[in-house]
Amino acid sequence: MTLDNFIKFTPKEEEAKVSRLIETLSGLGIECARTIEERVDLQFDALKNLRENLGDNELFLKLVVANSVVSYQLSGKGEDWWWEFSAYFSENPPGEGIARAYALFLPGSRTNRRLTAGKVKRLQKLEPFLARLTVEDLRDYYFTGMERLRDDLAKAMNAGRDAKTIVFAVKMFGYAGRIAFGEFVPYPMSIEIPEDVRIKAYTKRFTSGPPVRFWNRVAEKTGIPPLHIDSILWPVLGGKREVVERLKKHCGEKAEKVLTLRDL
Repeated sequence: MTLDNFIKFTPKEEEAKVSRLIETLSGLGIECARTIEERVDLQFDALKNLRENLGDNELFLKLVVANSVVSYQLSGKGEDWWWEFSAYFSENPPGEGIARAYALFLPGSRTNRRLTAGKVKRLQKLEPFLARLTVEDLRDYYFTGMERLRDDLAKAMNAGRDAKTIVFAVKMFGYAGRIAFGEFVPYPMSIEIPEDVRIKAYTKRFTSGPPVRFWNRVAEKTGIPPLHIDSILWPVLGGKREVVERLKKHCGEKAEKVLTLRDL
């Protein structure tokens, strides 16, 4: 495997470190990422719980997208936030619109109580787009073509197509679609990794360049879409003990390969 492009792209870093990253990810592949997503990620469990309690695929999928666009500046761990969301809406399905429901929910949230007014405004901007969608739209148009969801969400929110909450919404929608429709659809290669604090810090080990561009190049080299790479890195970067234990339980010998990524 030639790393000429990486040498040019990461002039201040050692070629060997990038080579080990690519080799490790290539050995793990999309199937390892799927196992992590569906059996290790606590957020996936939170979504399964919500779907079971709501019994309504359309509302479930719309709530997941809505929750994704306000999943920033958290006051707790992301996993805890998604479980709080799941528990709340399992007991309190929106009756007068999603934005109105969040206006009641967020001020009392334990894990997402910052910037609540701005988050409700974001949902007010998003809600007309969500209101137009049927479950058939969500299944046949967006779940099978997640680039379309990214593009239409970005337009509805007046945001960039690579904005963190936009691409994260696509990732969580992918989770929700698997749960609602019982089918695995890999993430498209063209959708970027969410550029959050963890990813920014980790990327600095390999390059001083833009993280999104770097991980796009890694995706090209490994054949693993960026959103699935994000899933592989997540147990390493999150540091939650329960997640690491689940990783070891469900991923077997590949768990150790995943954990070697934290030492690069």
